[in-house]
Amino acid sequence: MTQRWVPQTDHDHLMMEAMKAVRAFTDAMDRMHGDLRGDMGMNATDLAAMRMLILREQRGELVKPHDIAKHLSITSASTTKLLERLEESGHLQRLPHPTDRRARIVVLTEDARAEFYRRFGERMRKMRGAMSGYEVDELKVVVRFLSEMEEALVGR
Repeated sequence: MTQRWVPQTDHDHLMMEAMKAVRAFTDAMDRMHGDLRGDMGMNATDLAAMRMLILREQRGELVKPHDIAKHLSITSASTTKLLERLEESGHLQRLPHPTDRRARIVVLTEDARAEFYRRFGERMRKMRGAMSGYEVDELKVVVRFLSEMEEALVGR
């Protein structure tokens, strides 16, 4: 049986505070996504797919249906239903891959992208405002910390 970790040193106590802050942040993200799901009339998986498409688009990456299935840990049948639902609602399109004639890619529609940014815009403005008081070196530490927390959680 795993024992509950108990901080012993000042460093341990700061790590515990950081973990509490991460949990509070993820709780706030969950609440925000819950609000967004309700506003957009989507289920959690639909919204997660939309968020994934936005992030991959910002990185300049193409997304295949298989990428969505892998990201969401769902079957290909569930992925097909999800894509049909989001295509029917006007949120995405399935298009031919630009270099592989056999493959398809999934892209957001202009309307879906505009809706997503409209709904997130105010929240993003507030988040940028919260970060504006940090120095460049501090923000680099935050980016490194969050990247390492992502790695610890998903093990990529």
